[in-house]
Amino acid sequence: MSRQAVWTPTNTDRAIYDEIKAHAQTMRQNPTSAEKALWQRLRRKQLMGFRFRRQQPIERFIVDFYSREAGLVVEVDGPVHDSPEHKEYDAQRSRFLRERGLVILRFQNDKVLYDMDSVLQDIARFLSRIDKSPEKRKRCLGMTTIPPLIRGD
Repeated sequence: MSRQAVWTPTNTDRAIYDEIKAHAQTMRQNPTSAEKALWQRLRRKQLMGFRFRRQQPIERFIVDFYSREAGLVVEVDGPVHDSPEHKEYDAQRSRFLRERGLVILRFQNDKVLYDMDSVLQDIARFLSRIDKSPEKRKRCLGMTTIPPLIRGD
């Protein structure tokens, strides 16, 4: 049985979301070496049983890695993120994500490539504080409901 994308209402216009989703799919097909290395360690619930998605659209933004149940975004930043323009974009994006109750952990490409154990320890340290029960998760985010994840099912 084939899967079809199901549209979940968001604050993002459907046409814009479709464009973002197509861009995310392209990014998944062309990961940086650091993204590829980290994905090999996060995929298939390898890290403390938490599920991660890669190049995940969240409204109008695409995040490198996302665990819905942990409310965690993991970003892997290369040299392009050092420019003043990109720093401003990252700050706006981080503000947007934090306003939605998400936590963002950022790592430089070199740290992911040359100190993977430290990166995984930092992520695991955050995950160890998460109670995976839905009721506890709602209270942690101060929400009455957990917002739906936008994806094709």
